[in-house]
Amino acid sequence: MAESTKSTTTDTATQKTIPANAQNRYEVTRADLPLHCPMDGMSLWNSHPRVYLPIEDTGEAHCPYCGAQYILKDK
Repeated sequence: MAESTKSTTTDTATQKTIPANAQNRYEVTRADLPLHCPMDGMSLWNSHPRVYLPIEDTGEAHCPYCGAQYILKDK
């Protein structure tokens, strides 16, 4: 019975973080600036070093490490 409870707790904790490099396209807002990959809230243990991405001028940026595409929704 205790093992079942432990599994549920782990699943709940996992849902609170965004899996790093799990998607290829992320929509971000000005509240997310300055933009960096991986973003806050992403699981970092299996990710690459943080890199800051210029997105303000074009509304689009690509991560040189993982290839993730970031789109600025509120240009």
